[in-house]
Amino acid sequence: MNTTMDKPTNHDTKEWIRKYSRFGMVAKGVVYILTGLLTALAAFNAGGKTTGKGGAFEFVMHQPFGKILLGLIALGLIGYVVWRAAQAIKDPEDEGNMRRIGYVASGVFYALIAATAITMIISGGSGGSSSGSGSNEQMAGKLLQQAWGQYLVGAVALILFGKAIWQFYRAISGKFNDKIKSMDLNSKVEKLIKNFGLVGYISRGIVISLIGYMFLKAALQVDSSEAGGTKEAFSLIRQSEAGPYVLGIIALGLAAYGIFMFVKARHRIMPSL
Repeated sequence: MNTTMDKPTNHDTKEWIRKYSRFGMVAKGVVYILTGLLTALAAFNAGGKTTGKGGAFEFVMHQPFGKILLGLIALGLIGYVVWRAAQAIKDPEDEGNMRRIGYVASGVFYALIAATAITMIISGGSGGSSSGSGSNEQMAGKLLQQAWGQYLVGAVALILFGKAIWQFYRAISGKFNDKIKSMDLNSKVEKLIKNFGLVGYISRGIVISLIGYMFLKAALQVDSSEAGGTKEAFSLIRQSEAGPYVLGIIALGLAAYGIFMFVKARHRIMPSL
């Protein structure tokens, strides 16, 4: 009789990471859907409010069992960070070093978002300056206090512009379709999800470009208050001619990206780690 305790195998661990990663994609989708829908409703004067991810978390906090719901979102976002870490370390789809660096940056970004959610749960409040534009302004302020601070903030702007270009490239080239084709979806559903992905990546590209512009402005003017996040990017859009309509369309595009993430969470073929 074997008296040794069963230990989880390497296969079990990898399978656990893949399942947790899918949960992370769902959490990411929830954040984008809430951010997009709340802002779209505000743009079309149908309620809601122009908001970033911090505002979406505040909305969740004010719902019944809000802390529990936000805790699940935070837990899911940590799962997404785990997936990005696995992609950066293992490069399971052989995408090269540049993509691995991108995955590291993405992992750090979503770790900060998860930290914002956790801070709000602990404090029971809005998260203060840890959410939305406040965190970007704080980061810009800390960088500007360093030697070569202007250049560091400018480098952040360039990184954001690079990320925005990548979003536009994925949308225009249809590169994001590669993984959709492997999902074995109904042809009508596949076409719909491709459209969601297209408008989602374009909308993300626009918002990230504007955040990059704000960081560039902060660098040039040596003023951290010029740096902002998604909410401030939405405000810039709203101030333009026909702003509310453009804002509503872009916000709905972000919600569409959230739905796209739901489909990825359910159907994406996860590579071996």
